Amino acid sequence: MNQQLLQKRLGHQFSNPALLQQALTHRSHSVLHNERLEFLGDSVLNCVVASLLFDSFANIDEGDLSRVRANLVKQQSLYEIAQRIELSQFLRLGEGELKSGGFRRPSILADTLEALFGAIFLDAGFDAAKEVIRSLYAPVLASVDPTTLGKDAKTLLQEFLQSKKIALPQYNVVATHGAAHNQEFEIECLVPKLEIQVFGTGGSRRAGEQAAAKLALETALAMLVRSPAAKKAKPRASQLKLAGIATVQGDAVAETKPPSAKQKSLLDTETPKADKPKGTSSITGTTGTTSTTSTAAADELLTHDIHPETHPKTA
Repeated sequence: MNQQLLQKRLGHQFSNPALLQQALTHRSHSVLHNERLEFLGDSVLNCVVASLLFDSFANIDEGDLSRVRANLVKQQSLYEIAQRIELSQFLRLGEGELKSGGFRRPSILADTLEALFGAIFLDAGFDAAKEVIRSLYAPVLASVDPTTLGKDAKTLLQEFLQSKKIALPQYNVVATHGAAHNQEFEIECLVPKLEIQVFGTGGSRRAGEQAAAKLALETALAMLVRSPAAKKAKPRASQLKLAGIATVQGDAVAETKPPSAKQKSLLDTETPKADKPKGTSSITGTTGTTSTTSTAAADELLTHDIHPETHPKTA
């Protein structure tokens, strides 16, 4: 494959082509391979990404910056960039690696990309390497969310529920499938307050929990989106309904005006009716019983600051 095309995609023309050749060479191909360049490129990459994050996110603290950087320089992120520039076309692999599909292996592609960064650093210095890395990472940095990037699904679900003052989810192993050396775990995730029950599978219990947590978070967010906007305008009414208190609301009883003379006459001539049984409320209690579970759960998300036990009990 013509290496000029790769140099064009990288945005760097090598003055020493031997460095480019070595950076593309896997250890299965020859003795002069790219592992030392990979070591150097890894350090250059970490420094450049740290600098880019420092400049891009002025209000993010050191802990979050470190988490985001770790996510951006991990194997999967490098593999996606390598795929974008079609790096697999230029790899120099041994016969065995070629037959086994080594040109598609994420680890090989990620390591080769780091080796290229190291080769560019040796060929033209740090500024040239920084410019290449900045260009390749520009689409990633444009869409990155530093508050969530690098956090797993369980962490995101926990933070979401805590922000709504809802109890943490429960994870249970429902079943295991397959042989002992190749098991698949089916995990249940429960959020009782929101009536959410979802299932996830994975090659380990942790992986299954992550898959289930991801589904639970997506479900909770979808419920929040579907909730009627009108309920946000009447939080007090929703609170009292959820707390089970039969209290007359201001919007349930219209403002009364003194009756006119004609109305008084009609009232005076009306036949008296039987008294109501004692204890009959002016508001029926059907609202809570007829509402669907999805509506009740949506109300819970909108009124996450409810603490029913703090309301006075009715007589």
